[in-house]
Amino acid sequence: YSHTYRHELSFSRNGSWEKQNSPPSLHRILGSDEASTDSIPQQMKISVGLSSGGGADFLKEVSLHDVRLDPNSIYGLAQQTNLEYLLMLDVDKLVWSFRKTAGLDTPSEPYGGWENPNGELRGHFVGHYLSASAKMWASTHNARLYSRMSSLVLALSECQTKIGSGYLSAFPSELFDRFESLEAVWAPYYTIHKILAGLLDQYTLAANSHALNMVISMVEYFYMRVQNVIARYTIERHWLSLNEETGGMNDVLYRLYTITGNQKHFALALLFDKPCFLGLLALKADDISGFHANTHIPIVIGTQVRYEITGDPLFKEIGSFFMSIVNSSHSYATGGTSAGEFWSDPQRLGTTLGTENQESCTTYNMLKVSRHLFRWSKEMAYADYYERALINGVLGIQRGREPGVMIYMLPLRPGGSKARSYHGWGTQFNSFWCCYGTGIESFSKLGDSIYFEDVGKELALYVTQYISSSIDWNSGQILIMQLVEPAVSWDQSLKVKMKISTKTVSAPPSSTLKLRIPTWTSRNGPRASLNGADLSLPPPGNFLSITRIWRQGDEISLDLPLTLRTEAIKDNRPEYGSVQAVFYGPYLLAGLSSGGDWDIKLPDGDASSIAELLSPVPADYNSHLITLTQEVNGSVSALSTASDRSSVVMAAYRPEAGTDSAVAATFRLVAGVDSRRIMLEPIDFPGAVLSHQGEGESLTVSDAASAAAIFRLVPGIDGRGDGSVSLESESRRGCFVSRRGSSNVTLTCGGGGTVDREAASFGVRNGSSEYHVVSFVARGVKRNFLLVPLFSLRDESYTVYFNV
Repeated sequence: YSHTYRHELSFSRNGSWEKQNSPPSLHRILGSDEASTDSIPQQMKISVGLSSGGGADFLKEVSLHDVRLDPNSIYGLAQQTNLEYLLMLDVDKLVWSFRKTAGLDTPSEPYGGWENPNGELRGHFVGHYLSASAKMWASTHNARLYSRMSSLVLALSECQTKIGSGYLSAFPSELFDRFESLEAVWAPYYTIHKILAGLLDQYTLAANSHALNMVISMVEYFYMRVQNVIARYTIERHWLSLNEETGGMNDVLYRLYTITGNQKHFALALLFDKPCFLGLLALKADDISGFHANTHIPIVIGTQVRYEITGDPLFKEIGSFFMSIVNSSHSYATGGTSAGEFWSDPQRLGTTLGTENQESCTTYNMLKVSRHLFRWSKEMAYADYYERALINGVLGIQRGREPGVMIYMLPLRPGGSKARSYHGWGTQFNSFWCCYGTGIESFSKLGDSIYFEDVGKELALYVTQYISSSIDWNSGQILIMQLVEPAVSWDQSLKVKMKISTKTVSAPPSSTLKLRIPTWTSRNGPRASLNGADLSLPPPGNFLSITRIWRQGDEISLDLPLTLRTEAIKDNRPEYGSVQAVFYGPYLLAGLSSGGDWDIKLPDGDASSIAELLSPVPADYNSHLITLTQEVNGSVSALSTASDRSSVVMAAYRPEAGTDSAVAATFRLVAGVDSRRIMLEPIDFPGAVLSHQGEGESLTVSDAASAAAIFRLVPGIDGRGDGSVSLESESRRGCFVSRRGSSNVTLTCGGGGTVDREAASFGVRNGSSEYHVVSFVARGVKRNFLLVPLFSLRDESYTVYFNV
């Protein structure tokens, strides 16, 4: 079942879990003929070691401690927003249920949502917080955060000590009794994985050795539990229990083994490699439809670590094949996957577009899968995927600069909105969904995949993501400042500069910088230079290699054309052949639209490429945007297009950008023959204008300019002299756009006081909404669309897939 369903059911009063919960057919149950008869002691006899792995050829991770994001970039701002949220959270509230379980005093009050003290997944977010704070501290060295996370580890240690067995959780061990008895329970090992991973991150990133000791004690406790299950029943009984979600238990245990070398840790990790799922992948069968996506992606990640330890090629193939089938058959244009948390049939995404697409957790985990694969292979496809999913699947899950406001799902239906899904936007202190946990981790480690180093046959640094940042490259003995100009639609190239500084007085060793030439750029347009001298570039999809002894002040420049292109939805049925998403370089564009029309094409179909259908919005257009307001009975209303975008009304003025109401109240002044004769173009209906239909008739939105759409912008006829304006019809002089009643907008004519001068006068404000610096007008059959990057949207209605 989905996490959403499990949470609702766990608080349902309509009967017990046992009566309502039946084993879902979507999880494969092992038969006795499929089950291994091995026991833990036999598993421990397997000879493994780091020396047997394939790690010598892998790219090395660059520590978060050595990378800093530009605080003014979109990534830096997202990181800062997340840091502010981490610092808002209270340690006593986070550990409330841990203390309750341990029998300690519980000062303060517990948090709500999925951390509710009656919820069976309580404690999972605390584990995520441990990981996120460790990664954020490594990324920023924020002293307040270091104090906060250290206090959290200490509080959890006190709980573990009080319990005395090594056990540590926010819920009692009775949940594991139910798990081992195959009774209904909500994923206790899922939460344990988060706690183990968080403590391990506190050790690896913040050098908290006590956190490592806590992990080892916890693992010893669970080692004995699993051993007892196998001894009391059979190993088949343990495999059957894995039909309940266990998170990334194999992943964290393999990681622990790389630190301790304790074969108990490796043996226990093996027992969380879910054979009924991995067996399908080993056979290279695209048979993942019906599986709960985020239950199974972490298992693949664990087997990737297993490959790195053992060098067993089977687990390399499993990771590669899994990424291949998800990408080719189950992924949306965002790079995300899942509908309602589950995988659909392969190549059938056309019928899945709805409000519950792309659980954020799945994107977080698919990025991990692709990261491992890139480190092994250096293949461009994995770096391209990482960029796609990071920009389009992660950056937009925060609600702008609001700390602690994130989404669970990313709606992809025509006319969808991030605010309109089952969960909508979360809250700071009463949500704590699974996607809140992965969300705070994602925004704490934005710098972890910009750079990778090769210390094998050649000393090299791979630059795989173009994100304004700096790196202290210790192996190469140089500092690199990467400066990326924000992409804009009126200058269609991504401009990158890299400035080199040496760390020592003596010359650093010769080394190579490998710069990614992404597949989305054009074949002939990219340019590169070193200290002003042109460099020869490989085709897109390759790395540009520059080898030299770097000197102080060396500077590399890259100019990568941003191409417009479409990408078909993963659905091979003929009726979905024209369903396409639109990209500008790596940026997925969404059209401001409440649904209905979704045709991007000329009426006669006479266009050979998407570039012929799209026009960039000029740089100065934001200065042409206005919102017209009136004060009515003490409340401010704004001239707005109605929800159907065909008529015009006065609606409550809400100045906050990022909403449908802000979009509806924003118009572009289109100049006529002089500056006083204008037309009003709704920002989300490019090419359409407001028109009158005659005296006393309501204003409408017209597809084509006519005499009825031209108005004279004159000083407000209310005579106040406070900067108000009135809109006089050019074709019907003496007739003005006027409010009738509280919301209707009509053309009112006549003199001698027959025109309500107050109702025909408007205050002029800056546009409630603005054009994003990446904005295009797309021509359509019935209407035009304003396309902007999906990640930039908040509550606005949008359409991602179009009929092209």
